[in-house]
Amino acid sequence: QVQLVESGGGLVQAGDSLRLSCAASGRTFSSYAMGWFRQAPGKEREFVAAISQNGVSRIYVDSVKGRFTISRDNAKNTVYLQMISLKPEDTAVYYCAADGDYGLVYPREYDYWGQGTQVTVSS
Repeated sequence: QVQLVESGGGLVQAGDSLRLSCAASGRTFSSYAMGWFRQAPGKEREFVAAISQNGVSRIYVDSVKGRFTISRDNAKNTVYLQMISLKPEDTAVYYCAADGDYGLVYPREYDYWGQGTQVTVSS
């Protein structure tokens, strides 16, 4: 079992950058693939990015390719989401999630979730 805590959200202007962090508890972090999702008001939770257990493989939703980078530090039990060139449409609550399988893009497929961190991008 793993517990996840996100941080790093905030209010920024369009074009700015933010780095989200997700700290995981437990000694088995490296056995989990990690994902980032986001949910805007009135919308369903959507996939943003995922990274494999060893950090070698990564996938992104098309809308963030070239702007967002997912990474992890297994020694620190932390996964990151570096976001640049932020747009107002990136405004959402961002969640990290963990699962034993890599490549999952649907929220229902992930076993563990953090509480979320708000990202607001003003125009």
